[in-house]
Amino acid sequence: MRIARFTTGDDPAYGIVQGDPGSEVITPLSGDPLYIGLQPSGQPPVMLDDVRLLAPVIPRSKIVAIGKNYADHAKEMGGEAPAEPMMFFKPNTAVVGPFDPVVLPAGSSEISYEGELAVVIKTITKGVKAKDAAECIYGYTIANDVTARDWQRSDGQWARAKGFDTSCPLGPWVETELDPADLAIVTTLDGDVKQDGTTADMIHDIATIIEYASAAFTLLPGDVILTGTPAGVGLVEAGQQVTVEIAGIGSLTNTFVRR
Repeated sequence: MRIARFTTGDDPAYGIVQGDPGSEVITPLSGDPLYIGLQPSGQPPVMLDDVRLLAPVIPRSKIVAIGKNYADHAKEMGGEAPAEPMMFFKPNTAVVGPFDPVVLPAGSSEISYEGELAVVIKTITKGVKAKDAAECIYGYTIANDVTARDWQRSDGQWARAKGFDTSCPLGPWVETELDPADLAIVTTLDGDVKQDGTTADMIHDIATIIEYASAAFTLLPGDVILTGTPAGVGLVEAGQQVTVEIAGIGSLTNTFVRR
């Protein structure tokens, strides 16, 4: 089931996306289904083409991201893959939605894209074992872990490089029924393929990541986990467009701008 957050010009709303590409409709829901379940609002369906899609979730407290979770990406970054999940945070103020601009921050000249599968948490999650991790998952969406590489090198930690405003596009919706074990991830820059990988190549799978993260801190409903990126990351300039496509979910497109 595809659950979107959208607007027709009024307050944001949630809805279920149904139908074939080109003729999809959204059935509006009452409130956030993550908290109150699937309650139809009684409003008539609207065509997907007639709405503006928003980030499908605004994390309640945090985005937990995993670094170097694909061996080929770790190699291209000049190091070995870590033995345990390498975690860092992105703030919820970094989140933007489909087709929203990503604003290149002043003071950085090396901004990179990273297409990733994102996991949305549905329950208060603390000390969960890998075998039970699926019970904590609401669904999956697409992320672009935008990174200021020069800040990443200079700062010694990644808060600024990974957490600046607009550095975490999410979308286009949350897919609640998906097997994430072997999904193609393709990232294009102005239509040219730059990343072409599969989630089957993750070093630490999603269940392992949830166990590891929840051992350290509590995950709350709506929190998002970014699961790492395949090889092929590169720099993006103002005016360029990045699209991340993941099989079974859809695509997430954003244009980069400088203000």
